[in-house]
Amino acid sequence: MTTLARATDTLTRDALAVLQPGFAGTTTAPDWLLRRIGEGLASVALFGRNVTSPEQVAALTAQLRAEREDLLVAIDEEGGDVTRLEVRTGSSFPGNHALGAVDDVGLTRAVAAELGRRLAAAGVNFNWAPSADVNSNPDNPVIGVRAFGSDTDLVARHTAAYITGMQSAGVATSAKHFPGHGDTGIDSHHAMPRIDVGADVLAARDLVPFRAAIAAGSRAVMSAHILVPALDPELPATLSRRILTDLLRGELGYDGLIVTDGIEMKAIAGTYGIERGTVMAIAAGADAICVGGGLHDEGTVRRLSDALVEAVRAGELPEERLADAAERVRSLSRWAAANRPADGASDTADGDVGLRAARRALRVTVAGESAPLTEPPYVAALTPVANIAVGDETPWGVAAELGRLLPGTETGSFNGADAGREALAAAGSRRIVAVVRDEHRHPWMAAALDVLLAARPDTVVVEMGVPRAEPRGALHLATHGAARVCGRAAAEAVAGV
Repeated sequence: MTTLARATDTLTRDALAVLQPGFAGTTTAPDWLLRRIGEGLASVALFGRNVTSPEQVAALTAQLRAEREDLLVAIDEEGGDVTRLEVRTGSSFPGNHALGAVDDVGLTRAVAAELGRRLAAAGVNFNWAPSADVNSNPDNPVIGVRAFGSDTDLVARHTAAYITGMQSAGVATSAKHFPGHGDTGIDSHHAMPRIDVGADVLAARDLVPFRAAIAAGSRAVMSAHILVPALDPELPATLSRRILTDLLRGELGYDGLIVTDGIEMKAIAGTYGIERGTVMAIAAGADAICVGGGLHDEGTVRRLSDALVEAVRAGELPEERLADAAERVRSLSRWAAANRPADGASDTADGDVGLRAARRALRVTVAGESAPLTEPPYVAALTPVANIAVGDETPWGVAAELGRLLPGTETGSFNGADAGREALAAAGSRRIVAVVRDEHRHPWMAAALDVLLAARPDTVVVEMGVPRAEPRGALHLATHGAARVCGRAAAEAVAGV
């Protein structure tokens, strides 16, 4: 394929403008990225690999904006389980499910405003959040605690509150994953999910939070790589004109930016390929292509921009559609630049709002007598495989926080058929705190708890996923998420602080 991206003609600049790429695991911008910004790239995405501290991110974004002042800097910062800004430590904010459990829209708005303030202070002005999915399938492997809940109206009102809060800090939001990823049993990072319900169910359940997001003024909506036959029997939402243009733009009246979920996810890359998928997405009505979670090199940017240019020249993609998409990206850039917080905005910081929210989200179930722990326990983390959205870099659990309150606390991670017996052996005579994540989705985890509770009925159980399994143990704590502050709230309850 002929390389066209080195040119600076209008067509090539538009092709670069619609890409939102990441870059390899460095904390400063590589030369190729700075060069592409000069050639027309209008957005850059940051991932956990690019983050060591807020100060480092601020220096990085300043370096990027030295090349283009109105650059969009995007990040996938949901708070809770999905954090990039605090990828090494765990988030200072509980995720959506915890906020939904509290069901205080003022609190959700305040949490989002403070998270937005921190993003803005680091130079990030576009957040691929919040999840507006209604988690109607309890076995959903990728949404779960990322959703505000399974009740449509609750999800809608908290989606709107989150958007209002974050955009008040000058950070554009992107309600996701349109038209709703909550009723899936497959992770679109790995394969193509399919939702087989009627259009009436979708309208009454899944689309309601997106209507609320649009009414709240969300500057962007992110498409899902899911097949919804009631809306389009052939193409996934990201590639479907029926869904992105006819439904989202036409029926729902949305006029902001449409960004795709990661184009290199297997649901698209494994079925259509990233070049064809990119062209089809723009043709269907998407305006920006998220890429860089897995593919994050200059060659990927070149391949995708070349594919768009060649599609226009071959008559496969109308030039005016590409130009319209690029203009929507630039319009969002102008909004972000106009809403950039003034110096001194940090005076309104509410640094404790995340912890307060996590404490309010905690649900405690006591079976009989259960006094606070005064001796250091053994924390047995029954650890499932993390989904790609969450990743395995971010620490979770209660061991670190309990260790601060009860020095000498020990911990171990267990998985599989022998997890219960291995945890018992490792704990010895210590009191056991068993930490689980979505017990209802993992039979091996439920079996491990059976073993622990049969031998040690005084075991404390901390559920850090969706609390659908029946509470059990001498003390059962449901945190509604695995953020660092959720772990702290649980540790305080265990230790009686």
